[in-house]
Amino acid sequence: MVNAQQKPQYTQYVLNNFLLNPAVTGIENYTDVKFGYRSQWSGIDGAPVTAFATINAPIGTAFTQGDAAGLEPMGGESPYSRLYTSDYRAAEPHHGVGFMLVTDKAGPIDQTNVAATYAYHLGITSKLNLAVGVSAGANHLHLNTSQLTFENPNDPVLNYLENNKWKPDLGLGLWAYSANYYFGVSAQQILPQTQYISTSTNNANINKTVPHYFVTAGVRLYLSDDVSILPSALLKFIDPLPATFDINVKMSFRERFWFGGSYRRNDSFGVLAGFNLSSLINVSYAYDATTSPLRTVSNGSHELVLGILLNNKYKLTGPQHGW
Repeated sequence: MVNAQQKPQYTQYVLNNFLLNPAVTGIENYTDVKFGYRSQWSGIDGAPVTAFATINAPIGTAFTQGDAAGLEPMGGESPYSRLYTSDYRAAEPHHGVGFMLVTDKAGPIDQTNVAATYAYHLGITSKLNLAVGVSAGANHLHLNTSQLTFENPNDPVLNYLENNKWKPDLGLGLWAYSANYYFGVSAQQILPQTQYISTSTNNANINKTVPHYFVTAGVRLYLSDDVSILPSALLKFIDPLPATFDINVKMSFRERFWFGGSYRRNDSFGVLAGFNLSSLINVSYAYDATTSPLRTVSNGSHELVLGILLNNKYKLTGPQHGW
């Protein structure tokens, strides 16, 4: 008997919480595009490989004193100055829309998920925002039986495999954020679906999708005008697995480059680094050193993320609401 989560995991979740929580859709004042690739437990034949592409953007001309499509406030001065946190005020009500494509391959299992997302952001106090989001799409699961070995080559289970069907997928999320902290809760895969085997027997119960619940929080601390540090944590609840968590720490220098470390319970330690090359492009990399028993056969995990900031009116070099 083997139990495992059914969704990919990410070391650099703090760079793209949009993957885990649809309420993050449209949180920044530009169109946020990201491409990512993760090779987990490299060196093991059939180890998980994940790739994703995401895009999300705000809609609302009053967002942050005039969004990227509106008129410049304060005589053209950017609201994101060094006094950003002290002068911070909750964002004007606005909408966010987005789209994501995630592919994941682990051994004989191929999974593809496509989803459109929507969020509504509202200032509930003078300095605190609350966003509510939903993602809706479809999931395609494929089991490559040519890579499997059966005791009986004519096993009846082969007659009931559903290997080329798209099935509906739904997720929900809440996200609260201010100038220097955020907190979010979300649920993915909340529509139960049968995977692979479709029969009327009780054995089909072991092939059901299960909801994945995430709770995350982070705080931004300024050590000086130029240096900030962001500790964050991610809790994951996936029945019947035991609850687990990730802890990340990211230190940023003038919003130009950053480095950090991570820890995933009973799995790995990681190092992370990234550069905001310009107001258009940023790139980051993470390496996980495996601490589980797989460390004897694994060369660790690699994760690369490329970010593109489109329609970036204020020429920001990094995120201001998601960090």
